Amino acid sequence: MKTIPAADVCTIGRDITITLRKRGADAYSKASYPQQFGVYSEIETTDTVLRFNLNNEIVYLRGRGRDWPHPQEWLKRTAGNDWIYYSTGGYTGVVEAIGEYYLPNTPYPTNSLLGGRPFLLPVVQELTACWHSLIHEVAEQAAAAPADIRAFLAGALANSPDALENRAQALFAISGSRSTVLPPDCRHVDYDVIPLAVSEGCLYKCRFCSVKSDRPFRQKSEEEVDRQISALQGWFGQNMANTPSVFLGEHDALAARPGLIAGTITKACSAFDFQAANIKGGNVFLFGSVGSLLDAPDGLFADLGSLPCHIYLNIGLESADQATLEVLGKPLRAAAVVAAFKRMQEINRRHATVEVTANFIMDENLPAGHYPAFLALVREGLSRVSPKGCIYLSPLRVGRPSRAMVMDFHRLKILSRLPTFLYIIQRL
Repeated sequence: MKTIPAADVCTIGRDITITLRKRGADAYSKASYPQQFGVYSEIETTDTVLRFNLNNEIVYLRGRGRDWPHPQEWLKRTAGNDWIYYSTGGYTGVVEAIGEYYLPNTPYPTNSLLGGRPFLLPVVQELTACWHSLIHEVAEQAAAAPADIRAFLAGALANSPDALENRAQALFAISGSRSTVLPPDCRHVDYDVIPLAVSEGCLYKCRFCSVKSDRPFRQKSEEEVDRQISALQGWFGQNMANTPSVFLGEHDALAARPGLIAGTITKACSAFDFQAANIKGGNVFLFGSVGSLLDAPDGLFADLGSLPCHIYLNIGLESADQATLEVLGKPLRAAAVVAAFKRMQEINRRHATVEVTANFIMDENLPAGHYPAFLALVREGLSRVSPKGCIYLSPLRVGRPSRAMVMDFHRLKILSRLPTFLYIIQRL
């Protein structure tokens, strides 16, 4: 962990407090109260709280007036320049459903069965539209503040909405495209990941999938990976110390050459200096497929288990029922899905720092054999309850909340012998 200078606090008039180098939690944890991780700067006024990363970019907004929906709900800006609204969901069943205490509400269509429409609220719309003007007002009142406070405000003003959008486009260009879907395990680090692609495209072009690219699968060269690492160091800059996690993209990184996978993670851990981060623990998240999991040599997982980070590998199984696979347009035999599920359990037993998780589809109109085949794996197929190897159930249709499907989910969760949650698809 880096040595962090003491926080610098400046009060301006009666209503404004600016704090530089404020320290949040130094480890990710699950909590029923709002947490900020790493080191950040903050502007607090009578009506608003604004927080900034180490590059002086806005990353957090919260209203403090009576019209703000809830005092423990907030807005977070992602590296891809999306505002995500974190709601409590009334704390009723949220943690059981998604494994987290706060429900992310996205401004784009996703497959969530939960949540409301916070982006339609006037107070939320106003705050996301006027935050830069608020910084300008504070800067005008801080003309006589200490030099480091004025430098921070100048940097925050330079990071205007247009500048942040341009920054996001530059980030997408580094790997060649935007990460349209992140592994569900990224929830463990609040989706704060560095996108580093070892491949592009996927092995299967499943008919049901609406979030993956149409590009054919291609493994990137070591030279391409090295150029990304160098460019990402420059893009993240000071805030890399707050981002000790990598998304090893794109849609089937596990299909890349084993040496490229392990070698890239080793390079990333060193180049991004995870050991000196403001948040403890390094993490790597990647997708795999049934085919790439079955083809991966045992030695790869031994190599991954020896690295100085935790590896989360998410596999799209979707269904162990042949009729359902055909409806989904997934070019697999059900026997291969069953074999991949069994290998997933084996890897999770053998390697303490490697966790393989799996996705299955949910929908009200799937063939009758889908859910019995699912339970044959996650209940009858396991002799005991295991805390490792999460199962994520992904609603097939976007923008179709359903109380009946939520009830189905809870029934399946109770029967499953593995931790089971809803998969809310989020992009970078």
